[in-house]
Amino acid sequence: MLELDSNGPARLRHHSGEKVFLLPGQWYFGQTGATVKTLLGSCIAVTLWHPRRHMGGMCHFLLPSRLRTPDGVLDGRFGDEALALLAHEIKSTGTKTQDYEVHLYGGADTMPDEVKVKFNIGERNVEMAWGLIDKYGFQLQCVDVGGNEPRNVSMDLCNGQVVLRRGNAPVGRKVRDHG
Repeated sequence: MLELDSNGPARLRHHSGEKVFLLPGQWYFGQTGATVKTLLGSCIAVTLWHPRRHMGGMCHFLLPSRLRTPDGVLDGRFGDEALALLAHEIKSTGTKTQDYEVHLYGGADTMPDEVKVKFNIGERNVEMAWGLIDKYGFQLQCVDVGGNEPRNVSMDLCNGQVVLRRGNAPVGRKVRDHG
């Protein structure tokens, strides 16, 4: 049964073989046989995979950053905090961020062209994600960002395979296969 983990805000835990669907602000990290999925518009998904240890995860953030609250609790809805949560998890496993292969997805412009005021959330999210990938030293393997189509992202934590589907296309394309 999928449930929120008491160890952190918006962290999901599950039993082996379950499918984990990340909502905005949620994240998952582990090394059991889960399939992690999410649906993106202007939000960003970052997938992580350690090819030797066969562990990884994904986060789904909505906004680049925020002013910190006095309590200092990290919130996965914000890019800088979502990646900090994942980096903390990585450190707790005794692995290093530099050993993880990373994919970056999302950041679509979801506002119609007729809208006069745009906040460029997708573009700002992508810029934040690029900076965080550099900051943590992740090994960037694949990028699919921008445009105006939604994306479905699915990652199999048995083998690190990521499948991306853009827009309403009926068939996904495999973007990583470690087997």
